[in-house]
Amino acid sequence: MADVLVRGLAPKVLARLKSQAKRKGRSLQAEMKDALERAAAAPDESDIPEGIRRVRAMLRGKRFSDSTLLIREDRER
Repeated sequence: MADVLVRGLAPKVLARLKSQAKRKGRSLQAEMKDALERAAAAPDESDIPEGIRRVRAMLRGKRFSDSTLLIREDRER
């Protein structure tokens, strides 16, 4: 496992991390590690075009009805 040193962290950020760690019953280190792992696992913007291509490929050739009339009828109830 690698170690990371974070310098210049705003006091408010540190206080919030400490508060979250305390609320969850874990150490500040565990809370920071979890936050970093979640941030690294989240898809970044470069993944979006590929996701769009996948969805378009799945829907290619399928036909969908126009739901405008159903929505209007529902609004009039």
